[in-house]
Amino acid sequence: MKAVTWRAFGPAQDVLSVEDLPTPQPQAGEVLVKIAFSGVNPSDAKARSGARPGVTKPPFEMIVPHSDGAGVIEAVGESVDPARIGERVWIWNGQWQRPLGTCADYVALPAAQAVTLPNHVSFEEGAVMGIPGLTAAHTVFGGDDVTGQTVLVSGGGGAVGYLAVQLAVWGGAHVIATCGARDVERVKAAGARHVFDYASPTLASDILTATGGAGVNRSVEVELGANLALLAEVMAPLGTIAAYGSAKDMSPELPFGPILFKALKIDISLIYILPKVARDAAIARLHAALADGALSMEPPNVFGFEEAAAAHECVEAGGRKGAVLVAF
Repeated sequence: MKAVTWRAFGPAQDVLSVEDLPTPQPQAGEVLVKIAFSGVNPSDAKARSGARPGVTKPPFEMIVPHSDGAGVIEAVGESVDPARIGERVWIWNGQWQRPLGTCADYVALPAAQAVTLPNHVSFEEGAVMGIPGLTAAHTVFGGDDVTGQTVLVSGGGGAVGYLAVQLAVWGGAHVIATCGARDVERVKAAGARHVFDYASPTLASDILTATGGAGVNRSVEVELGANLALLAEVMAPLGTIAAYGSAKDMSPELPFGPILFKALKIDISLIYILPKVARDAAIARLHAALADGALSMEPPNVFGFEEAAAAHECVEAGGRKGAVLVAF
């Protein structure tokens, strides 16, 4: 099979290559998926470049990257229902703590990590369900029902934020979002009631005014460290900050006084290790929103497998619209 691989940290053009590898065989409890599209995420680029804190060498001798993907089950291992052969699926944690991910013609992985893809959902959309989709669903609904709540989505123009806006609107929340100036109109089109430029010097007062002074009940936060002071000001008492990133400040200072006297909860999510009950709930929310026509994806940026390095560079460059996918 054709597979994209890397064996050392470095720039995408220097370390990513295409190799012919043996097609994996599904072991007991596994399925073999013929990949249609492999989803590229910032975590994939960081892992390949060696940018993860404390990681000094690759975890495996050879790595086929990417955790997200979509395709069709072609074979099953012992104890897996043969009726799953031919099933359209999307994949989560394809390369989490494993050397062989989805950026190949085939991937073999535990059957539970290949989720039935609804017939009306395309493979391109399915390849976005793993990291962006599950992160958005869990950070919006991790506290259960958001009907009537005010939800603030930080970075509403990003891959997770754009989905989170739509999911929160579908869930009955009053949605406020922040984003860069160029993304304001598209985030409004996604359903946010109020959208503010995150660079605005009056951002805190703008958010509070939009809530009628009541504050935000739940925040979906992509940059926890950079926004802690803002959140301490705009959150309502007993609110929850659902954080999934803090790239700009990985060692933030906590303004404990304001957070204490509002009794705010900081709920940090790492989607790779989400417990089964929470993951199943997030999957159910995603599928329900898709069935209701409430969740739409922007046209993806699609690269051939020979262009995997360019796909990684597209992710690293930032400022894009739509997912980045590698086609097989």
